[in-house]
Amino acid sequence: MTNERQVDLGVVAGQGWEGLMPRDNDGDHLARPGILAIFNNVTPGRESEFEEWFQHEHLQERLAVPGFLLGRRYEAVRSKPSYFNFYVTRSADVLASAEYRTRLNDPTPMTRMVMSEIFKDMIRAVCRQSFRTGTTRGAFAVAARFAAPPDESALKAALQDLAPDRGIACGEIWSAAPEGKLGSSEEERLRGGDRTLAACLVVETLRMQDAERVAAVLSGQFPAAAVGVYRLLCEIRRGANVADPREERTP
Repeated sequence: MTNERQVDLGVVAGQGWEGLMPRDNDGDHLARPGILAIFNNVTPGRESEFEEWFQHEHLQERLAVPGFLLGRRYEAVRSKPSYFNFYVTRSADVLASAEYRTRLNDPTPMTRMVMSEIFKDMIRAVCRQSFRTGTTRGAFAVAARFAAPPDESALKAALQDLAPDRGIACGEIWSAAPEGKLGSSEEERLRGGDRTLAACLVVETLRMQDAERVAAVLSGQFPAAAVGVYRLLCEIRRGANVADPREERTP
C-alpha cells in the first residue's frame, strides 16, 4: 500500500507536473496549480549546513504536506539572490491549508537554526500558475520577478514569441494569490520577515546559452523586472520512495 506521506527524490530535468494534477472526466485539469516561489541568499560560510538541511530534511518534509506535488531547487549562474526554489501544489488553497500552516508554525530544530541564522534576503510568494507553454522541463531557469503587477497579456505575448525556440523547454506565468496573505508564521518570524513579489515569469531552457539569450530578451522587454539565470540542482515529486523525515524520527 502506497504511503500518501512519502515522496520520490531525484534529478529529473525534462519532466512536467501535469500527470500529478487532478482531472475531470473529460481529462481537463480541475484547478490551476499553486506555486510557492522562494528566492534567498545564505550567510557566508554556512553553505554546507544549508545544503545538508535542504537536501536531507526540508525537501522531503515539504513534499509530505498534503497537496504538494513537486519541488525544484536552483542555484544562481550569475544572479542575485543566489538560490531559487519553487513548489507546485494542487491549487493555491493548499498553501493556505491547516496542514501547511501547522508545519510553518512548528519548525524542526534544524529548520529553526537555518531560518534564524542562515537564510538571508528572503523573497517568498504564494502564486497561481496562470499560464503555461511547453510540455517538458529544462536544466536552466530564467526568472523575471515583478514587484508590481505587470501587464499579463504582455507576459503571455513574450512567452508565445519565445515558444518556437528549440532551446526552450517551457514557460510559465505566476501571479500572486490573495489566499497567500495569511499573516506571519513562526518560520517567517525566525527569518526576520520576508519580501514578496506580484508576479514572476519563468522560462526553462535546455542549456545555459539558451537561458542567457532569453534573459537578455526579457531584460529588454521588461526593464522593471529583476531577471536572473539559475541552474537546476534537483527535483522532488510526490511518490513512494522517500519518507517524511519527521516520521523517520518518531520512535
